[in-house]
Amino acid sequence: METSEATQAGPELCRLRLLVAYVGATFHGFAAQHGVTTVAGTLGAALERVLRHPVQLTCAGRTDAGVHAWGQVVSLDARCDADLGRLQRSLNKMLAPAIVVREATWAPEGFDARRWASSRTYRYHVLCSSVPDPLRAATEWHVGQPLDLRAMQQACYPLLGEHDFTSFCHGAPGASLVRRVLRAEWCGLGLGRLCFEIEAVAFCHQMVRSIVGTMVEVGLGRKKAGEMTSVLAARARAASGPVAPAHGLCLWEVKYRPGAAKS
Repeated sequence: METSEATQAGPELCRLRLLVAYVGATFHGFAAQHGVTTVAGTLGAALERVLRHPVQLTCAGRTDAGVHAWGQVVSLDARCDADLGRLQRSLNKMLAPAIVVREATWAPEGFDARRWASSRTYRYHVLCSSVPDPLRAATEWHVGQPLDLRAMQQACYPLLGEHDFTSFCHGAPGASLVRRVLRAEWCGLGLGRLCFEIEAVAFCHQMVRSIVGTMVEVGLGRKKAGEMTSVLAARARAASGPVAPAHGLCLWEVKYRPGAAKS
């Protein structure tokens, strides 16, 4: 029996862009790992079940175990004749509420969720009131003490611009930990809640959580806002404060150059 060239070559594939949200509590981070449950492993298996062909996922930011996402971007190749509305509905039926596909759109040829990103924004939520909130305990750090918001806001300024963030990061020996921060700010949300938002071109491992842990030390009066400059300059992990818990952190948004993310 003869087989057509199209059948031999397999279905035509196009680049797909997914906007994904997830609760990180039940996952060992985004990246696929053998023997543990991850976002990529779970999402990839569901995609292959619906699309009926193997997929390889690329994400904008490889979140750690326990870290959440509202605006994670994932790119992959999918059959060009795929019904994206049906795909989104099928995935959400299989994966929600732990993982939700907020959007599914075709992207320009060669689009790469990680390499094409111009910046990433993370948010970190803190609860200062003495009484915990069980309804939000999974997504905010209960510090349980009043924090000096103004001092924490002042501590943001030394972070802006391009710096060596060795004091706040873990990295492979010899790897550059120079990063460019575009925006960093604390704001009050009422009822004892604070939110830290930081936007950078890229982040290194545990960078945001280490910054938050150090700034909470400032808010508690254990460090002064002006010490952030010397902490950065030290380029030593021991100079900064503790690493904030993972569950308060959320990958909030990924930005791309106009026209770079959608076809």
